[in-house]
Amino acid sequence: MRAVLVVAGLLAATAASAAECRQDRALYADRDGGYELAFEPVGSNAAATSHHFKLKVLASGVVLDGVVMPGEPARSNGMAMYNCPEGDVTGEEIAACTVWEGVIYALDGAGDAGLLPEEGTVAAETLLLSGFGPSVRYSKLWDDGKASVAPWDVFIRKGCAA
Repeated sequence: MRAVLVVAGLLAATAASAAECRQDRALYADRDGGYELAFEPVGSNAAATSHHFKLKVLASGVVLDGVVMPGEPARSNGMAMYNCPEGDVTGEEIAACTVWEGVIYALDGAGDAGLLPEEGTVAAETLLLSGFGPSVRYSKLWDDGKASVAPWDVFIRKGCAA
């Protein structure tokens, strides 16, 4: 009986911690487990971006840098970039290193799409990165052999960073 209570307590704690995961700490994976998306805190209230994330191609270990910028009308406009130059760069240089640009939707249990939750609020369970898979397939990342499997556009939350 005691073992059952311990297991029940652990399951309840796991469910509670999953529900309490903030968007800026949420970890996601694509359906086939080839890609991992990890949000991280922006670190400044003055930033033009609302979210930062790293997107890892697990087979090669390549990591893309990602940002989300709020749009008008209200949208969570995301960008994932690979090997961008640092410092003062031109729009042309950013375009050359951008692997994907599109809207990130948070999907609820009914499949309805909404905005990406704010950084310090409860993380979305499922994300839709519109057009992400085809963008990877037709990117420099693919041409350079850094990615060989095109991901699905849907990412499911798999955990929360400490």
